[in-house]
Amino acid sequence: MTRTADHRLPRRRRRRLTVALAVLLTAGGAGGATAAWSARQGGGQTAPEHPIRLDTVKVTKTDLSTDRTLPGTLGYGPLRALKGTGPGVLTKLPSPGATAVRGKPLYWVNDQPVTVFLGDTPFFRALDKPGLRGRDVTVLADNLRALGYDIGPTTDRAPTRHAPGGTEFTVELGAALKRWQRDTGQEATGTLTPGRALVLPGPVRVNTVTAAPGDPAEGEVLTYTTTAKSVAVSVDAAEVGALHTGQSVTITLPDSREIPGTVASVAGAVQGGSADDQTAQAGPPTVAVTVTPRHAGDVKGLDSASVQVRFSATDRKGVLAVPVTALLALREGGYALQRPDSTLVPVETGVFADGMVEVSGTGVNEGMTVVTAS
Repeated sequence: MTRTADHRLPRRRRRRLTVALAVLLTAGGAGGATAAWSARQGGGQTAPEHPIRLDTVKVTKTDLSTDRTLPGTLGYGPLRALKGTGPGVLTKLPSPGATAVRGKPLYWVNDQPVTVFLGDTPFFRALDKPGLRGRDVTVLADNLRALGYDIGPTTDRAPTRHAPGGTEFTVELGAALKRWQRDTGQEATGTLTPGRALVLPGPVRVNTVTAAPGDPAEGEVLTYTTTAKSVAVSVDAAEVGALHTGQSVTITLPDSREIPGTVASVAGAVQGGSADDQTAQAGPPTVAVTVTPRHAGDVKGLDSASVQVRFSATDRKGVLAVPVTALLALREGGYALQRPDSTLVPVETGVFADGMVEVSGTGVNEGMTVVTAS
């Protein structure tokens, strides 16, 4: 027996509801489905007429963003331990919260200041003889120059198989070292020995002091962090591909203020998620993402806090969109929109966000009225 149009329509409406629910469960991804149409249909199908009242919506032009909000922790970044070098006894230590800056002493050994220099190579030998060359000499030269001392001409070279690279220790550099020692109350020997200065990667903030006056200088002295505040966020490894360094985010502070931020780094290592590793973190695998407030003044006065970070993985401006409940799945595959006169219009889907879906295709335009499931 052949069914009439009135019997087929409820099934089509049930399919529309099923599709809408399925799409909602997967919202946030981007579709690329294109309705498949046979040649004999010539690009259009006609839904059977029916007496049921239709719920309709209009195709609108709007902006769509696939936002994701995750918890984070505002602080000064990961802790690092600082170990002293050279013989002697610690006689004076900084207070937690103190800032280590270039050219200033951070602590004292045998009542002599240990000054902060900035660079990437620690002092591992005595620097005293003209002709010495190395990256440690480069650190000394760069810091004395930055502190305003005339170090004379310097020569730098790249390392080779038979000779180290870096800057050469010259007579002029030794003279500048003497002047700096004299200005900072040290014995002006013109020799820099390990332990008289320490090298840090940049200005840092003292977090905790782990040593006490009277302890040997060769040991852990303190822990430190960067001076800039940042937010640590754990992101599901399956979703981290949508994030990139330099991406703009929004940080919500405990007082509900929203401030702009930037993704500073995305770790390359995945944490947790290994069922075979008993020491692995519980839950799905995650990736550590570091976010920095765009304006340091926005978090002034907050040393540590729980915050929320909103990421916009995809941002589409001025696209045509309809509620996902307006999508109609076709037996042939793909999706269509249904006009009130029962004509079907094939569409390609784009971004899904907040119950809406981006649509495009021939015949789809802003203000067009389409049927939606109630």
